[in-house]
Amino acid sequence: MEVKIKGGRKFKLKKNISLDERDSLLDSIDYQYDEKGNFKSINKLNSTVTKFLRICLDGGNSDKELMDWSIEERTEAFLKIQEHLNLGEGNASK
Repeated sequence: MEVKIKGGRKFKLKKNISLDERDSLLDSIDYQYDEKGNFKSINKLNSTVTKFLRICLDGGNSDKELMDWSIEERTEAFLKIQEHLNLGEGNASK
């Protein structure tokens, strides 16, 4: 699957990400909430984003290539990948 982000950068996602990889990625996101339960922040964002890009990109995920991405591109790609992983591959039950 090819994804295009706002700045025009395109990247391909791997077709087959194992359940263990998917779970590891989603478990690495450390959300913080305030006392009222409102979203506050994500801890360890840079390492989490890099982990997502390394595992999910189909090529173009070396240090040299990823260092060329802006923080905005990395963050947008992370959000697109997270969205893709959360969609699932099965059909909803009836």
